[in-house]
Amino acid sequence: MKEIFAKPAAGAIIEKTVNDRKYILIQDRNKGNETVETGMIEIPAGKVREYENIFDALRREVSEETGLKVVEIEGEEEKIVSFDTGYETISYMPFCSTQNLSGGYSIILQTFICHAEGELLKKTNETSNIRWALLSDLEAMLIAKPEKFYPMHINALRKYIANNHTQ
Repeated sequence: MKEIFAKPAAGAIIEKTVNDRKYILIQDRNKGNETVETGMIEIPAGKVREYENIFDALRREVSEETGLKVVEIEGEEEKIVSFDTGYETISYMPFCSTQNLSGGYSIILQTFICHAEGELLKKTNETSNIRWALLSDLEAMLIAKPEKFYPMHINALRKYIANNHTQ
């Protein structure tokens, strides 16, 4: 039997504050070849290419899916890069790590909190309805209709919402 391995991926909870109100960037999933997950609410995310720095992958995915330029990834400053015995390695601490144990295809997703700038695209070949959601509205949507969200992002969004109630 052929072994199948989980694919590494990076996701971005992109936040902004306007008039003391926090917003999160969300979008509708539209990957084209998928049917079950099409239209689900998601955050920008995608797979990490072979030997691609995860922070570079995150910036690339956000740009491809939203048109925005990531200007800050929380935790990036604390990363550790080393060059030992012919290997370049990077160690980092994401905001949330999520692994699916069934459904879809096997992914291990590292989610980071980010800040970005620029103009949102209207639609891409992978996303549509790219928009800023008020955090309280996002929370209400997640409580009322979790099935509308891409499952790989639900735990990270719940953790983010829980952390922001105390701030």
